[in-house]
Amino acid sequence: MSEVTYFTHKGILFPIDFYTTENLLYVENEFQFLDDDVMNVVYPKSGTHWMSEILCLIRHEGDPTWVRNVNLWNRTPWIEVVEGMKLALKYPPPRLLNTHLPIQLFPKSILHSKAKIFYTARNPKDVLVSFYHFSKTQRYLKDPGTVEEFLEEFLNGKVIFGSWFDHVKGWLEMKDRANIFFITYEELQQDLRGSVERICRFLGKELNSQQIDSVVENASFHKMKDNKMSNFSQIADDVMDHTKGKLMRKGICGDWKNHLTVAQSEHFDRVYQENMRGVKMTFPWD
Repeated sequence: MSEVTYFTHKGILFPIDFYTTENLLYVENEFQFLDDDVMNVVYPKSGTHWMSEILCLIRHEGDPTWVRNVNLWNRTPWIEVVEGMKLALKYPPPRLLNTHLPIQLFPKSILHSKAKIFYTARNPKDVLVSFYHFSKTQRYLKDPGTVEEFLEEFLNGKVIFGSWFDHVKGWLEMKDRANIFFITYEELQQDLRGSVERICRFLGKELNSQQIDSVVENASFHKMKDNKMSNFSQIADDVMDHTKGKLMRKGICGDWKNHLTVAQSEHFDRVYQENMRGVKMTFPWD
C-alpha cells in the first residue's frame, strides 16, 4: 500500500488532499440551496460525469459549445471538495452542482428548498470494478491491492464516501420527495433518449427533437471520451497517473463478469441480499 492517508468524518473516509472536516461541516450545516439549483448526487463510479454532461447539454438546449470549452469540474463543481465549494459559492445561478455525499452529510438546507436533485445508482458489482481501476490511477487514493482485497474493503464500506449499501438506502428514503429524481446507470444505457426526455420533463425544460438528438449524441461515451473537457485528460499529473489508465475506461454494463470469480460473485450476492433486505425497490440488476 502507498503512503496515502485518509481521515474519518462521521464514520466516512475522505482523502486528505482535497477534503477537510471544516468544509464538510460547512456543507452539511451552512451551505444554502437556491430554488433553481440542480444537484447531481452519485456514489463514486456510478455515472457522475455522464449525468453531469447530460444536465449541461440540456441546460444549453443540446448546444455542445459549453461542454467542449469548459472543464467538467468547473461546469459542475463538487461541493464537498474545498476548491469545488469556492467555485459553487461564486457560481452565478442557476447552478449545476455535483456531490458524492451520503444523505447524512448532505446540506440540511435541502429540506426547505425546491432545488432539483438527481440520484443515479449503478449495479454495485460494476461500481466495484470501476472503483478498483479508478483507484489505481488516482495518486490521492490508496492502492486498491488485489481485486479480492478491494472487494472486501468495498463490501465493508472501508472506501472513500463509505458503504455503497448505506449510500443507496439513505437516498432511497428521499425518493418520494417531489424534487428528487431517481434513475439508474442501466436505464441510461438501455434508453438514453427516453431518459433524457424524462430528465427534461422533470426540469421543466422543453427541447425539440433535434435538440434532444444533440444531447444524446454529445453525451454518448465516444463523444465524451474524445472531449478533453469531459474525459479528465486535463487533470494534473500529480493528481492522476495518466500512464495507468483513463478515467473513461469502458462505459458498459456487466464488466464485473470479466473481473470477479464465481466465488467472489456469490459472496458479493450474499452480502448484497443481507444489506438490501427490506428495500422496496427493484433495480435493473436484481
